[in-house]
Amino acid sequence: MYEIDYAKFGTFLSQLRREKGMTQKELAERLFLSDKAVSKWERGLSLPDIALLQPLADLFEVTITELLSGQYIREDQPLLVKDVDPLLAMALEMTAQEKECQAVHRRHWRRIFIGCFAALAAELLLLHRVFPLWDAFSSILWLPPLMAVVFGAYFIFFAKEKLPAFYDQYKINFYSDGCMRMNLPGVYFNNRNWPHILNTLRGWSCATIAAWVPCYALLRWISSPLPELAGAMVMLAACLAALLGGLFIPVAVVGRKYQ
Repeated sequence: MYEIDYAKFGTFLSQLRREKGMTQKELAERLFLSDKAVSKWERGLSLPDIALLQPLADLFEVTITELLSGQYIREDQPLLVKDVDPLLAMALEMTAQEKECQAVHRRHWRRIFIGCFAALAAELLLLHRVFPLWDAFSSILWLPPLMAVVFGAYFIFFAKEKLPAFYDQYKINFYSDGCMRMNLPGVYFNNRNWPHILNTLRGWSCATIAAWVPCYALLRWISSPLPELAGAMVMLAACLAALLGGLFIPVAVVGRKYQ
């Protein structure tokens, strides 16, 4: 088993960056990352995602082989099989580490989702003694938690952690996978913003599932003394705020920021 020399990789990356006259912040902006990520690479604390190797190589006008080996390779310097094999093993090891990190991340969100769903069930058992859970006056209020359960189940249990390569090659402003369709005008989906979009969707879903029953009870209490039309308007405004302000707008902002 071969392992990448983190320190050598970081030193070489720092050298390449300085030769281009770039700061860590400028490099991070070119890759749509934070400068903290670049700092960790150069200090030998972590490695970039394998999908970033080619953009890094293109930016610094070196080969991926040179990046992985942490040194320049002269054109007249032949590479033998014994030299290439460890580099390939390193790349495979990076891919395995990436997949393991993704699996750990997904398991973390699954535990949160199940806990929030259990909290929702317990809250519903308590609430039904106080308010009717479903009537003409409040039925619209159950749209956000219903969407949260559907979106949360899909994006936590089934959604891919990484998009196909063609999303990085072309400007695609929609996501399609089986029955799931998502379109955000002005946002192009790729593997730079997809992890952030996933986390936003997952976070909104879990927070909405866990907190909606208390919010529902509060809205019923606020709207109960109001005329029927005014109460319905209050509930409609709350529903739109949860869907637009809590879901679609943050996803669009995050998607544009990291695309």
